[in-house]
Amino acid sequence: MTATITFVGFGEGGQAFARPGAHAYDRKTMIAADRPGKLADYDAAGVEGHETAREALTGAGVILSLVTADQAVPAARDYAPLLDAGALWLDMNSVAPGTKREAAAAIEVAGGRYVDVGVMAPVHPAKLGVPLLVAGPHANAAAAMLRDYGFTKVRVAGPNIGDASAIKMIRSVMVKGIEALTAECVLAAERAGVRDAVLASLDASWKEQGWTARADYNLDRMLAHGTRRAAEMEEVAKTLEELGIEPAMTHGTIARQREIGAMGAVPPEGLAAKLAIIENTREEQAA
Repeated sequence: MTATITFVGFGEGGQAFARPGAHAYDRKTMIAADRPGKLADYDAAGVEGHETAREALTGAGVILSLVTADQAVPAARDYAPLLDAGALWLDMNSVAPGTKREAAAAIEVAGGRYVDVGVMAPVHPAKLGVPLLVAGPHANAAAAMLRDYGFTKVRVAGPNIGDASAIKMIRSVMVKGIEALTAECVLAAERAGVRDAVLASLDASWKEQGWTARADYNLDRMLAHGTRRAAEMEEVAKTLEELGIEPAMTHGTIARQREIGAMGAVPPEGLAAKLAIIENTREEQAA
């Protein structure tokens, strides 16, 4: 670890990734009520904590930005003028590609080197073993630095800022969506007194297959039967409402099933062909 490493933001992510000898700054050190706890966090991690951003960033060759999502751009704008020329700003925040490009503009105009980093799994218990995707013009330099620091699963996602965050954000549609669907399903099953039977039925019907095959199958069903399935899901929504469960996810399912089913397309073979016919139909409808 040759370059001075500074963490901007020292919450869960920063503490998981911290190694002795690194530097850190968190805005909470500026808040009297939070200051003792944050200073204790620095001490526990063995990092050199700073009470001002200027102190933390002076001489830093690599900055790991790990703030809350709403602070990704403000942090880049506020601290860009404090960076040494050529410093790597690794934006590890969970934000949209457009947000990353907005932050990058602030860093680059100040002479820093911005890198889009996607943290692709929970930071605990993996810590430095968490998978990382890096992207942008300086991705290779950043990947080498991250590996040198101790991260063990680093992959370059592409040459453009946003390539890594696009993968992370779009993947979250499925990952977080399944979590939300799970909550809606099992809460209703519990209230109806049929939790065990519903989960057993899901076990019996859930196919072991890769996501490409799964996506292909799901779109096939929606193209062929989406209109009928939307009507069935309307009744599912009524069931949930009767149980006192707001069918938020189910309403979205109804809308998507109805939209794709209304296209009236015969499902072609293969995922790519199905995606193409859906996109083409949307373009025709919008024209």
